[in-house]
Amino acid sequence: MGSRTVLMVVSFAVYGAWSMATWVLEGRIQTLLRPEALVDRLLYAIVGNLLLGIVVGAACIGYFVRSRAMESNAAGFATPMRTAISAFAGLALGVAAYLLQGAPSLNPVVILNAFSQVFVVSAAEVVICWCLVGAATEATAGRANGVLATGIAAVVSAVLFGLYHFAHSPPFNTWPMVALLTVVGLVTGAFFFVSRDVVGTAVFHNFLGTFGVLQALAKANALGSLEHLQPPLLGTALLTLTVLLVAGGMVRRQWSPN
Repeated sequence: MGSRTVLMVVSFAVYGAWSMATWVLEGRIQTLLRPEALVDRLLYAIVGNLLLGIVVGAACIGYFVRSRAMESNAAGFATPMRTAISAFAGLALGVAAYLLQGAPSLNPVVILNAFSQVFVVSAAEVVICWCLVGAATEATAGRANGVLATGIAAVVSAVLFGLYHFAHSPPFNTWPMVALLTVVGLVTGAFFFVSRDVVGTAVFHNFLGTFGVLQALAKANALGSLEHLQPPLLGTALLTLTVLLVAGGMVRRQWSPN
């Protein structure tokens, strides 16, 4: 089996395992529709996303970088300076997108809580769909082919991101929502393939998710549940950011251009 075949098989296998874990820990028991299910929500966040999505996903990327099947820069794990610039750009563009869509809330505490709640999932989505599968697809298509290879990778990543939502609770597991989220995936993909940074992309992508969460809460007249700072949510977001940064450092150390 050739290196490119292994690259794609492993990448899609990790995507499949992550999607299955999402269904088992979230969609099957509709975890996100049960705010009182604290243990189930923690299992979904930590096991399904932090460990399987981010840690395992980054470990696979590190292996492929070490074996020279892909480059760390192409997979979104570039220099700390690029990460800082991309994070700022992701924050600025994310806030702009949130406001231009018609912000469901302008309360900074509500926005911060929602952002923190969604961040671990968004980060896992970026690592799996774009950093792992996207970069693997681009490498397999031949990154030297330029725009064509990147375009194929962007489309594949967006489609897989949309389809993954069939593993979620309603209303995300419907064809109209999957189609909409595939379009969202194209927007996220544009940011990723320009910035080539996992942290900046996760920040930008998370604002799109924050808008969706707050819009749903606003329709249910439930925004009041986020009006006070929630330390567990903030702690989970900080832990997620820490894991992303540590994973980035580990992946970069695997790359040697010589």
